[in-house]
Amino acid sequence: MLQSPKYILTALLISGLTLYGCGTSGPGPEPDPVTLEWLMSLSDEELMERDTDGDGLSDYDEIYVHGTDPLNPDTDGDGLSDYDEINVHGTDPLNPDTDGDGLSDGDEVNVYGTDPLDPDTDGDGLTDGEEVNEYYTDPLNPDTDGDGLTDGEEVHEYGTDPLNPDTDGDGFTDGQEIEMGTDPLDPNDPPYIEELATINFGFDRSDITDAAAQRLADNVERLLETPAFRVRVDAYTDHVGGDQYNLRLSLRRANAVVDFYQDNGVSEDRIDSRGLGKAPTPCAEAERDADTPGCERNRRAETHPLNPYQFTPQNHQAVDPIEY
Repeated sequence: MLQSPKYILTALLISGLTLYGCGTSGPGPEPDPVTLEWLMSLSDEELMERDTDGDGLSDYDEIYVHGTDPLNPDTDGDGLSDYDEINVHGTDPLNPDTDGDGLSDGDEVNVYGTDPLDPDTDGDGLTDGEEVNEYYTDPLNPDTDGDGLTDGEEVHEYGTDPLNPDTDGDGFTDGQEIEMGTDPLDPNDPPYIEELATINFGFDRSDITDAAAQRLADNVERLLETPAFRVRVDAYTDHVGGDQYNLRLSLRRANAVVDFYQDNGVSEDRIDSRGLGKAPTPCAEAERDADTPGCERNRRAETHPLNPYQFTPQNHQAVDPIEY
C-alpha cells in the first residue's frame, strides 16, 4: 500500500535517528547527491538554513511542517512548486489535484486559468475537468455557446449541445425554445412558416385562376397545420390606370384571397388584408408581355405569415403585424 510523503518522511526520520544516534559525532560530510537520510541527521537550525531543492521552503519546513520532499521542488508533480502551492495558491502540495476536478493544480493555474480550489470555476454545473476533457466547453464561461442556457443545464437537464446554440437547427436558440416551452431537440417544434405562395391575376381582373387556386390551397394546408400563425394578405396592381381605380382593384384582389382562405377552413380572425394599389416597383419594359398591358408580376397578392412567437428564428425576417 502506498504511504503518504509525510509518513515516509517520519519513518525516515526514525531510521535517521537510529543511524545517527546520540553516540555519533555528527552527520559527516555532505553526500553528493544529498539524501533525505542525511538531511534528517542535521540539526533543526541547520535544516532551517537549507533549501536543498530551491523551491523557496526550508528543508526543515518541508520535512517537519508540510511533509513535502525537500529534494523535490514539486513534491506532487502537478506543475506548481511546493512554495507556490503553500504560499501563493493555497493548494495541497501533496495532492496534484486539490479540488478533485480532474485537472492538475498546475494546469488550472498555468494553462486554463481556472481556480484550483474550486472544481467548477464558472459555476455552470460542470466540473472544470469535464469541461476541458469531456465536453470541450469553456470552464471560464458558464454558457459557452451563448444560447441562454448554462453548459450544465444543457448537458444534465435538457440534453442539448453546449457547443451549438441551436441544437435542432430550427432557427430558435436552445434558450429561446426552453423559454417558449418547445422542444430544443425537435426541429419541427415549434412549427414555423417561413413563407407562403404569392398568386398573380389577369389584367384588370380579381378572380382567382385555377393555377392561383392551387397555390392558395397549398397555403391553406400549411396554415391548418400551424394554427398559431396568422397571415396578412397584401394585394397590388400594375401601373396601368389611375391610382384610385387601382386601389379599389387591389382591395378586390385582397378580398378574393381572404374569401378563398375562409371558404377553405382558415378562420377570419387569423387573416388581415390590405389593398395597396400600384406595386411599388414598376416592371421594366423587357419584363412586360407584348400582348398584355401592364405587368403580371405586379398584379399579385402576397400572403405573409405573421410570427406568433416572441422570438424570430435566426436567418428569418419578421413580418410586422398590420397597423390601421
